[in-house]
Amino acid sequence: MNSGGQSVATGADMTRTGGAGGGRRVGEESPPAGARRARGSVLRQRLGDLVSQAAALAALIVIAVVLSILSPRFLSYLNLSEVVVEGAVTAIIAVGATLVIVTAGVDLSVGSVAALSGVLGAMLMVDAHLPWPLATVAGVLLGGVAGLVNGALVSWVRLAPFIATLGMMGVARGLTFMSTGAVAVYGLPPGFNALGQGYLGPIPVPAICLVGVIVVFAFIFTRTKLGRYAYAIGSNKDSARLMGIPVGRYLVLVYVLQGLLAGFGGMIATARVSSGQPNFGTGLELEAIAAAVIGGASLFGGQGTVSGAIIGAFLIQVIRDGSVLLDVNIYLQDVIIGIVVWIAVAWDYFRRRRITERTRGIQQSVRQSVRAG
Repeated sequence: MNSGGQSVATGADMTRTGGAGGGRRVGEESPPAGARRARGSVLRQRLGDLVSQAAALAALIVIAVVLSILSPRFLSYLNLSEVVVEGAVTAIIAVGATLVIVTAGVDLSVGSVAALSGVLGAMLMVDAHLPWPLATVAGVLLGGVAGLVNGALVSWVRLAPFIATLGMMGVARGLTFMSTGAVAVYGLPPGFNALGQGYLGPIPVPAICLVGVIVVFAFIFTRTKLGRYAYAIGSNKDSARLMGIPVGRYLVLVYVLQGLLAGFGGMIATARVSSGQPNFGTGLELEAIAAAVIGGASLFGGQGTVSGAIIGAFLIQVIRDGSVLLDVNIYLQDVIIGIVVWIAVAWDYFRRRRITERTRGIQQSVRQSVRAG
């Protein structure tokens, strides 16, 4: 490549341009083969992302069709609204989990943080007589504080995300049991309960909350610096630093957003059962991560979407709902979901390996082109 960015004609090109008007003119822009292959690799990666989401969506549709045949109750309005309400909390938290996974991180504390936020909000309403809107905001903000601690440990203390959030999982769960004495908090106001049980026309309120989260975070993922930088950090953290991206600051923000969504999900779940349950959220972190991975997020970082997280979350919920309708052993549900996660991760590993091999081939082609030039 010359300084002007135009391709240098090879000997074969010059031979073709020897005749009058024959072939390509010398100096005419023509991308090197390596550049064309690089663009092809990006397109293949994007196509692979779409294929992952399409596969999860196809699985969701197939399972729904099978369940509708095996159980007439599956397509009833009451059952579908139950699926939406129950899946909304997992889907909301899975969106945050996807954002964390995009940065090549993981948050194991979301279940415990959701429980802590829920019981704190409930105690503020029942014991401190705080108006339920303020108590709800306080519960959500508590989740954000937990996320801030996680982000600080990952970014500034340089703990591995697994260790930092595993510690927070224990801290949050311990604080939940200490503050409640391991006893549920009852007596919540009816206005608050509508957050988890109410309807706006035929639409459940949790579904409306989920739509709001989808809109906001779809914008964050695709239209903000945070979204672009998150993908860059997950793809290659060192390269992101060299590009001038304040990696630590944005990682903290990512974990804060995950904490806020965990707190929000915890408040919805609390309203759903009209009580602050200290045992809530056990295993929720695994469901959120599973939903993100099933929806196409890569545990290696740099890949994941809001739509994929939603598809994954409802695939899990439909499997659980179908198991109940068909009277399947409750423990078998976890076996089925675990197998689905295995398949999703194995597919991601296989696809990543193919991309790595192609990238190496492209790099070798580019080096050969440079040497030949």
